[in-house]
This record gives sequence, structure tokens and C-alpha cells, in this order.
Amino acid sequence: PLTICQHRDYTSPQVYYKLANTCNSFSKNCTAGVLLSGRSLSALILKYTGSMRRLSVVITAFSILCLMWTRFGAARIHPYSKSRLPGDRKNVLLMVGDDAGFETAVYGNHKCKTPYLNEFAKKSVVFRNAFTSVSSCSPSRSAILTGLPQHQNGMYGLYQTYHHFHSFDAVQSLPWILNQTGNYWTGIIGKKHVGPDYIYPFDFSYTEENYPIIQIGRNITLIKDLARKFLSQAGEKPFFLYIGFHDPHRCGHTHPEYGVFCERYGDGSPGMGVIPDWHPIDYTSDDVYVPYFIQDTPAARADLVAQYRTISRLDQGVGLLLQALKDYGHEQDTLVMYTSDNGIPFPYGRTNLYDPGMGEPLIISNPDAPQRWGQYSEAMISLTDIVPTILDWFKLPFPNYTLFGPNPTTLQGRSLLPILAKEPEAGWDTIFASHNLHEVTMYYPMRALRNRRFKLIHNMNYKMPFMIDQDFYVSPTFQDLLNRTMEGKETYWFRTLKEYYYRSHWELYDLSRDPEETNNVADSPSYQDIFLDLRKRLLDWQRATNDPWICSPSGVLEDKGNFPPSGVCLPLDNGL
Repeated sequence: PLTICQHRDYTSPQVYYKLANTCNSFSKNCTAGVLLSGRSLSALILKYTGSMRRLSVVITAFSILCLMWTRFGAARIHPYSKSRLPGDRKNVLLMVGDDAGFETAVYGNHKCKTPYLNEFAKKSVVFRNAFTSVSSCSPSRSAILTGLPQHQNGMYGLYQTYHHFHSFDAVQSLPWILNQTGNYWTGIIGKKHVGPDYIYPFDFSYTEENYPIIQIGRNITLIKDLARKFLSQAGEKPFFLYIGFHDPHRCGHTHPEYGVFCERYGDGSPGMGVIPDWHPIDYTSDDVYVPYFIQDTPAARADLVAQYRTISRLDQGVGLLLQALKDYGHEQDTLVMYTSDNGIPFPYGRTNLYDPGMGEPLIISNPDAPQRWGQYSEAMISLTDIVPTILDWFKLPFPNYTLFGPNPTTLQGRSLLPILAKEPEAGWDTIFASHNLHEVTMYYPMRALRNRRFKLIHNMNYKMPFMIDQDFYVSPTFQDLLNRTMEGKETYWFRTLKEYYYRSHWELYDLSRDPEETNNVADSPSYQDIFLDLRKRLLDWQRATNDPWICSPSGVLEDKGNFPPSGVCLPLDNGL
């Protein structure tokens, strides 16, 4: 007999997506994954049934099956159905900046004006030690939405165009889990930058896939209007709304006509258009704070001026969304989170696992715990803690499934809800990071462990120079560094480009003495016990997350055939 879907796991996202489309449109063959017309599908069934009479019976039975799927489908019998009921309605708004950093008074920068984030923080817990698990856009967003590090969920690099990285077909992301229950209204507005769609499905979707990214990610009036449309359509369902701002990402590589950060886009000046809800805040070179990892030169200061102006648009967008929540009566029943995907697009920032590349803003407002509003938390947390936090908020379990390797797919992160109620007295003192690529040409796999005193980084491709991404390369800051270096001039930077390009196999920093991560003590005899302990803990984490790079660069991982499923590292004798 004809097998509609030959797959043992009928709850995986890919199979659910294909089976649902087969039944809904009668046009997808789940086995082959190709489009079939009604006639060719009938011919296929006829091949297996042998007669028109049997064909009629099969089609009738299949139609009944599809009707039953539509009426009593997997979402109705899925174990997630024991989630919060509509009468116990609670919602989530997650706002993610694009390459956003600590340029706000909330984190001590009083030069960059962010009145709406400042006000939001008064009703929130502000995390001083939040870190991304990977310093690249698509991989970080995949980790935010799956709770899994990039090497475990498969999004090794950027999603778009020729980079073309995707999460594994069997990954069960947060929106997929919520959609399976049938009880939640899910939406995404702005930058999505992850795929495939059946792994990251949203009921309400307005992203770069159907709008120009510069519009859907930076036009805060459009974002506001779409958010209000989403809220008006939620009905009685609890909702999860994900906002992917495109600010303050650079745009000199793609839209230089609007400025290096698109800081002139929509400001009302000639040819720039108008974003009605944006009231730009202007700065001069004297108005910016230059952090230690950026050279203090006129070119870099002008770059920061443009970034600050764009941040004002992001900040005002946050204000519009919070006002929409209030207008629709959801100020008291919505968990609101603001963060970013990776470090700012400057040297030592995005694509690096140094602190400027890993450190993230994280501000969370829990309406159920007002006693904590306006307070700071010193807990060290990872953005992979977002999924367990939201599942905890919705009272949903994480699914039981396996991707690759011997270990079941489990969340390494933890719910932050207890911290939103009371500052922890102990624990919460270690985070891990995993980075492989940004752009497809930027292969530089790194793994890192950071605790309160030490940072250990494993650079697997350390024999090669660290690569520079396209939009940072054309930035005024990098061009200034490059030109000054090539001309033999003073760079006014705390490192040299050669030191930035060529890194040690292992980097160990004592952050209590060296917060700028310039003195590598990995080979220091007095730090060897610490180095060995941190390296073991890092390897244990890689093993727990089924990291395919666990043997790199000195060995090959073998885990099939005559080798145990847990895997063994076989030596290459390559001198590494």
C-alpha cells in the first residue's frame, strides 16, 4: 500500500508540515517532497491499487483521513495541549535589537539618549551579565528561538543568499512548540533571518521574506501598526510576539545612500522619506562615549555618532510597542523581554567571543513580580535561557526528542523566572559559547567558557587569520584602522591588526586582572590547573550538546560502525 509519510517520528516539524500540507492542499507528496497535481497523485495511487474501483475507494478513504486530520489533527492530541488555558491567559513580547549593545543609560551610558528603554527598565530586572551563545546574527537568533547552541541546532552561519545555513529538519523551535498546542497566537515582525520556515513557523509573519528588510526592520511606524494588527487578531488566545528590529545594524554595505547605519533613513531630509513616529536625536563627535575596544579617532567617533542616531529609532520603537501593549490591555499579563543578538559591529565586537562580542543587554519585565522592578541582577545568564524561561511562563514542557549523537536533545539553559522574583544567592556563574561562521567565507570555529573570573577560548582554526565581514570591512572604523596600519601611522587602538587577525590556539584571561582580555595566560605555569579544569568543563559541555567539532583540530570524531555511539577522537598526528 502507498505510504503517505515514511518517517518514524510523526511529531517532527518537517513531517508535520508536509503531512499537514498534503491533507490541506492534496498536492504534496510527503515521501518525495515534490509537488504533484491531482492527476499525477491519482496516477501514483492507481499504480499501487491496480484498478479504478480501488482508486476510488482509496481517494475516499484519504479524503476522510484529511478531514479527520484537519478536525482532530496532531495539535489536538499533542502532549503540549496541557498548557495554560485561555482563562489563564499570559503572553510574551520578545524584542531583539540587531547588533545592539549597552548604549543606554540603563547600562551606564548617559550620552546615548534612550528614554523609553530607561522607563522600561524601571518596571524590569536588568541583567548586568547576559551573554549571547554565539556572536553572529542567524546563529544567535536560532539559539534564541530553540534554546540550543548553533552547533546543535545546525544554524552554523548566516541564513540569507549564498550563505544559506539552516537549522536541522527535526529541530523543535519555540514557535513550533507553541503552534503544536493549538492554544497560542504566534507572530513575528521584522528581521527573522532563520529557517527553514517549517522549523520556525509563525501564525502572523511580516519579515524580510515578504517586505524589504529596511522597511520591516527600521520603519517603527510600520512595526507599530503591524503589532497592533497582531494584537487585534489574537482573540482569546495567549500570544507570543517576536519583534526583530533591524536597528542598529550597519547598512553601509547594502544601502550606503542612507548612511553607514541607515541613520538618515526616514528622517525627513531630502530623498530620505519620513517615518512619522521617529523623532531623530542628533549628536556630535563630542557627545559619544568611546569604549576601550574602539580607537579614539575622528573617523571612529563619527561612526558612533551614526550608531547613536539609529539607536534613537530603536528606542522609540520600543516605546511604541509598550504603548500598544497598554492600549490593548496587556500591560499586566505579558512577560516583556528586550535583548540583542550579538555584540556591536566594531572591532572585538560582533563575530568575536571576547566580552564586547558576547555581552548583551537583557531587560525583562515580569508583571507578576513587581517587587523586583528597577533592580539589577548579577546572575550570569545566556540567551539560551530565553526558551526555558518562556516555556516556564506558559507552563509547557520541553519536548523529548533526539537530533544527532548519543544524547537526547535537552536544554542547557534554565528558566529566569526565579531570578525575576528574587536574586539568587549562589549559582548562575558560568556560561558557554559556540561559534563557527558568520558569512560563509568566515570559517573560524571557536568554543568558550566564561565564569566570573576567567574566560577560556578554544580557537580551532588558529593557523588562519581571523576574517572580517563585509559590512564591517567598509565601515569608517575599520577602514581607519586598516589605512593607519598600512601607512604606518598611530592607530590609537589597544591592539594591532596583526594581533587581531592571528590568535593563539587557546586563550585564557584572568578577568579580575585583565578585563580587556589582552594578556593570554594559557601557557603560564601558575594558571595550568585552572586551564586544565576549564578545558575539561568546556569539553564536557561540548559532549553534552553533541558538538561535531569536539575533536577539532587535532583529531577526527568517529561514532558509527565499529565505534561507540558516544564517539571517540582519533588522532591526526598533525602537530596540533
